[in-house]
Amino acid sequence: MLDVESALLILGLVMSFVMAVSLGGNDAAEPTDCAVGAGVISIRKAVILFAIFTAVGALTQGFMVMKTVGRGIVPEISIAGAFTCVTAAALWVLLIASRIGIDISVTHSIIGAVVGYGLLSYGWNNINHYILFMTILSWITSPLTSIILAYVFYRIIVYIIERMNIDVYSPKFEKTLSAFLIGSLAFSAYSFGMNDIANATGVYVTIASKLGRMPDYNAMLALAAFGSVGIAVGGLTIGPKVISTMAFKVTRLNVISGFAAELSNALVVYLFTTIPYHLIGFGLPISTSLASAGSLIGVGIASGGRKSINKEIAFRLASFWVLTVPATMAISAVIYFLLKVLLHVV
Repeated sequence: MLDVESALLILGLVMSFVMAVSLGGNDAAEPTDCAVGAGVISIRKAVILFAIFTAVGALTQGFMVMKTVGRGIVPEISIAGAFTCVTAAALWVLLIASRIGIDISVTHSIIGAVVGYGLLSYGWNNINHYILFMTILSWITSPLTSIILAYVFYRIIVYIIERMNIDVYSPKFEKTLSAFLIGSLAFSAYSFGMNDIANATGVYVTIASKLGRMPDYNAMLALAAFGSVGIAVGGLTIGPKVISTMAFKVTRLNVISGFAAELSNALVVYLFTTIPYHLIGFGLPISTSLASAGSLIGVGIASGGRKSINKEIAFRLASFWVLTVPATMAISAVIYFLLKVLLHVV
């Protein structure tokens, strides 16, 4: 018969896989929305590319943010803590947000859950305030950077077209830019895999290292492979609903604006992952949802002004982003408290 910790480990890994499915279903929109919204590729083909390149990013550089989630904010996450965090985040993402087709931040969900667990397990003084502050700061600066980059990229492309007197309606131009847009989708999916695989599996870094008696890097590689399967399943099965929201209901897209937005999103996620890792040893778990939405807003303003933005959808997205952190903190704290009281786990 399984003891309590073994049972929680198995259930937690199941919930981690569910979290990966939720991640793929909810966040497949971020690398794919621009290409789909511009009419360059079908939703099905887009999510297949998403699944492939997300796995490549997760397996090659996913460790940069997994380390942050697993050991950066709190000293260590126990088996009960890992179960608590993935369950709290998965409940919020899968049962609430994805059911109504809203692209919330899965990063906010898991970080909120980790903080909720950390407050009960370690107390406020033992949480790494610097890493937490840098993470929250990145949630503000990354969408702003996306807005600016997308605006600038769009204006540069339009300037080049006007200066060179390019016929934007010619099949050759549209085919070329469509290829660039699909390439930016692949780059964006790769960057997404680097940053967001930690949301599903990062809480198990310490546990996997101890149980498998393996170095952290090998443990993170195994977890990345595990999570990538779940992300692919989620993207292919429940991703299209959220993709439709982001591709068609935030702002109108064409090949030019779609390429500018997707390239901006990909660069922001890639740079916020890699540069902090090399500078401070921890990749920042930014909200790829915020970065993606920021890029859409940037091209929307550049191409049609503020009136081109669907303010109702933007407000709903922003409301869920703000609500997500306190909601998952509370859910996580309640789950961990009940585990301690009822099962006497730590």
